[in-house]
Formats: sequence, structure tokens, C-alpha cells
Amino acid sequence: MAKMKTHRGAAKRFKVTGSGKVIKFSSHKSHILEKKSAKRKRQLRHGQTASKADTKRVRDLLPYK
Repeated sequence: MAKMKTHRGAAKRFKVTGSGKVIKFSSHKSHILEKKSAKRKRQLRHGQTASKADTKRVRDLLPYK
């Protein structure tokens, strides 16, 4: 049986931590940054943990974790 391939789109958007939680990165920080406040841009730097339902889905797309 062939190896399972990693879903490349998901690999670029999510990261699995050592404890198994899935981190999703914030959107809205690539362009049109002039009108966004400094506070908003600063908060967009950090990722958030994905919901339980999303975590299950992402795990299927990233077979190595």
C-alpha cells in the first residue's frame, strides 16, 4: 500500500503541537494594512487553537501527526 500524502494546502495553514493540539493561523494580515489598527495587526500575528471539530478534520489531512 502506498504512503498517505500530506494535504499541502492544510500543511501550509495548520501546525500540530507536541500535545496534539492544532494551531490555525490568522487571516486578514497580508494586504490593505493601512486602515487596520496597530492593535488589530498585532493580535493577528498569533495563531489560535482550532475547534474540536476542525482538529479532527485537519488530523485526517496531515497523516504524519
